[in-house]
Amino acid sequence: MSEKLYLDDLYVGQKFVSEGYPLDEAQIIAYARQFDPQVFHLDPEAAKHTFFQGLAASGWHTASISMLLVTQSIPLADGVIGGGMEELAWPQPTRPGDVLQVESEIVEIIPSQSKPNRALVRVLSHTRNQRGEVLQRFRPKMVCFKRPA
Repeated sequence: MSEKLYLDDLYVGQKFVSEGYPLDEAQIIAYARQFDPQVFHLDPEAAKHTFFQGLAASGWHTASISMLLVTQSIPLADGVIGGGMEELAWPQPTRPGDVLQVESEIVEIIPSQSKPNRALVRVLSHTRNQRGEVLQRFRPKMVCFKRPA
């Protein structure tokens, strides 16, 4: 979808689906080295003896990829501007070889009482792998603007 969307174009129940994003072991380890240096994100052999029983991407890595996919799949004219997060959960780990895809649905549009040109848009998003398993569930609120007059 290349058309830029404004608040006027959005409605409750509207759905968006991203392209797939392949994730490999090298990406998981590189992200972990820089941002989340824990053994279950860094060492495939040592990770076998941890809670995750194998190499797992940092939840923050999954969240970062999810953000990329949201910005690509919900083409808001003024950008994806965060207005808060109501939920962020990782029901199961993201693994090397997973192909991530984000499915998002608008669940509520809350017009601003003080600024009539904008609203908070509540979204429910699921990041799934190639088997359809939910790796991340999140409920962001996005600030959206009406089309300029």
